[in-house]
Amino acid sequence: MADILKIGKYEFTSRLIVGSGKYPDFQTTRDATLASGAEMITVAVRRVNILDPNEENLMDYFKDTDVQILPNSAGCTTAEEAITLFRLVKEATGIDIIKLEVIGDTKKTLYPDVLETLKACEVLAKEDFTVMAYTNDDPIMAKRLEDAGAAAVMPLAAPIGSGLGIQNRYNVVFVKDAVNVPVIVDAGIGTASDAAVAMELGADGVLTNTAIAQAKDPIRMAEAMKYAVIAGREAYKAGRIPKKPYATASSPLEGLIEF
Repeated sequence: MADILKIGKYEFTSRLIVGSGKYPDFQTTRDATLASGAEMITVAVRRVNILDPNEENLMDYFKDTDVQILPNSAGCTTAEEAITLFRLVKEATGIDIIKLEVIGDTKKTLYPDVLETLKACEVLAKEDFTVMAYTNDDPIMAKRLEDAGAAAVMPLAAPIGSGLGIQNRYNVVFVKDAVNVPVIVDAGIGTASDAAVAMELGADGVLTNTAIAQAKDPIRMAEAMKYAVIAGREAYKAGRIPKKPYATASSPLEGLIEF
């Protein structure tokens, strides 16, 4: 049976979500996205055009695919800005699945303002948006976002674009235990092994942008991310062996042949 990722009313077979920033052009964005097998690509609406049909439009590059455009509110610093942005996007495109991010520190860490995020989530969820909420790796806030109507929570692995990988593995597990909606690890993924670790910890999916877009070979890295997410998910479902401080022989010592 297909291992379906359900986010609100939407269903996906891929558990990898990719971004659209930092590529040299839209064609490379398309090529890398298709190589990744991802069925969702997030788009910073304030930076990448999907609204103006008279200018080069990223949506045109995905018209003949099944890839879902996931608008995000990167660049917004208040709940009001994010709410207004998504209302405009929905009016212009009809898209109602969104990645909500409200940034508190715009200069150094790009960490989210979780209070403003929560305020926006409450409003947008009531307006029937399918809200995927970017947040810190805090299980308490993750639960509050779920209670506010988030269809998925997206805890950061590390600061956006840092490539540091998961800095607190325990918190990923804590967030997963705290909520019933999908947990998508977002921000800070640096390479394929980081994505695999996230999935092995029980995350329902991974979102990555910079690790693919700024790799020396974005297409190859996109493929690596595809297989890393699949491998990590399969390993999680298989159940890893417990860690032990001492060696355990692969074969039993009893019944050894005497020489």
